[in-house]
Amino acid sequence: MSDTLRAAAFLDKGGTGKTTTVAHLGVALSELEHQVLLLDLAGKQGDLAKHFGVWCEYRERIDTDEAWPNISTVFDDAWGTIAEKLGDDAVADLVVATDEGPDLIPAHPGLDTLDSELGNIDDARERYSRLEHFLDEYVDPLGYDVVLVDLPGMTNNVSYNGLWAARHVITPVEMGPFEAEQADALRRDLGKIADNFAVDIDLALVLPNKVDTRTNLAEEYLAAFQSEYPDAIAPDYVPYSQDIRNAAQRGMTAFALEEPSTTAQSAREAYLGAAETLLARLGGGGHV
Repeated sequence: MSDTLRAAAFLDKGGTGKTTTVAHLGVALSELEHQVLLLDLAGKQGDLAKHFGVWCEYRERIDTDEAWPNISTVFDDAWGTIAEKLGDDAVADLVVATDEGPDLIPAHPGLDTLDSELGNIDDARERYSRLEHFLDEYVDPLGYDVVLVDLPGMTNNVSYNGLWAARHVITPVEMGPFEAEQADALRRDLGKIADNFAVDIDLALVLPNKVDTRTNLAEEYLAAFQSEYPDAIAPDYVPYSQDIRNAAQRGMTAFALEEPSTTAQSAREAYLGAAETLLARLGGGGHV
């Protein structure tokens, strides 16, 4: 069994900060001297690659048909044959280095049709385990300490693949009623997966995100999340920070800012604390 730890960021709702969370947790884990690989399954727009300023270069490879194989290829029936022909380059050709520590397998337009392609697989266990097979057979031998997966903000065959492969879920939540409902629905869905397929998927980290504690309502929801998820809640919340938004637009995380604002510095500390907590909850040695 590999010692590589895995987790996937997921909530059945867009705009909660999953991609920002994956990027910052990835850098935080690197700051803690772990080798990290990030996988972007969230959609063809390549937001995770944009966070690290590597999307434009990768987009040129896509436009010139040089981005092959890519993240969508590994779900294909022919992936085993492709990997055998490419040899050691099979996974190396997928990976893009970043300037902030983590390596990245970027999104690709092939993800557009992946959900329907997976839906054509009759056997449910086969349909949902394609990513797990890729990680087990091709990624784990590379020796990464942690693999983090950014999933679509909806429940579909792609997100089920990510949940199945990772077995541990990171859920960034904003302080509002809809997020609370979605987090509760996620917990129920994880229970259904366990019942239907005998696969336990753990809600490992609930991360309050973009929190503005100047409002009483945010404070109330923060307390409610802490009470509802005592075994999964992060040790601190990530405050709302315009600096983080600005950094993302410049192709970097808050960790790369030379003069972070007070909120950006607080966010960095929150992500570092969340990374340490995540490592502890993943158990420090592989997935079940």
